[in-house]
Amino acid sequence: MCAMLGGRVAEQLFFGRVTTGAQDDLRKVTQSAYAQIVQFRMSEKLGQVSFNLPRPGEALVEKPFSEATAQLLDEEVRRFIGSTHARTLDLLMRCREQVDKVGRSLLEKEVLEGPDMVELLGPRPFAEKITYEELVEGTGGLEEDTVLPEGLQGWHGEPAAGEPSLAPLPGEQPLGPPGSKLKHM
Repeated sequence: MCAMLGGRVAEQLFFGRVTTGAQDDLRKVTQSAYAQIVQFRMSEKLGQVSFNLPRPGEALVEKPFSEATAQLLDEEVRRFIGSTHARTLDLLMRCREQVDKVGRSLLEKEVLEGPDMVELLGPRPFAEKITYEELVEGTGGLEEDTVLPEGLQGWHGEPAAGEPSLAPLPGEQPLGPPGSKLKHM
């Protein structure tokens, strides 16, 4: 959850304000906190009780708990997010120089990769179980070698033998952008 709040807390710390882009982070943190407390029973105040709440987008017909429990849930979620926020702020303040160094480098390069991060921050404090290179080793090259089914061959160019053309008939305007073979039906 600290990682989810990192952007929002960094905006507060470095810019003195929070932008609207951090709203989605807060939504995700709130959903995660409710799940941890309601479904996974990570609150001592609520005890060993799990409530099945609807997933995002599903309607809640009837709460499976009392109003007093609902208030307690809300208090626990606020406490949980508040302590996570404080932990994230503490971490960013302790590592402010490193965060600033990475930020400045991002302004110069726009994209940082593993070796860039090692150059900026030094090696990881823990060993990687497997590197990205080891993970993708033997999976093939960068070129895709997928063969399309016979009916789809030539979809991006000329039609296969015996297949109808998508080119517009004389007098018809193409539907798509210039060079598109879509036509009015």
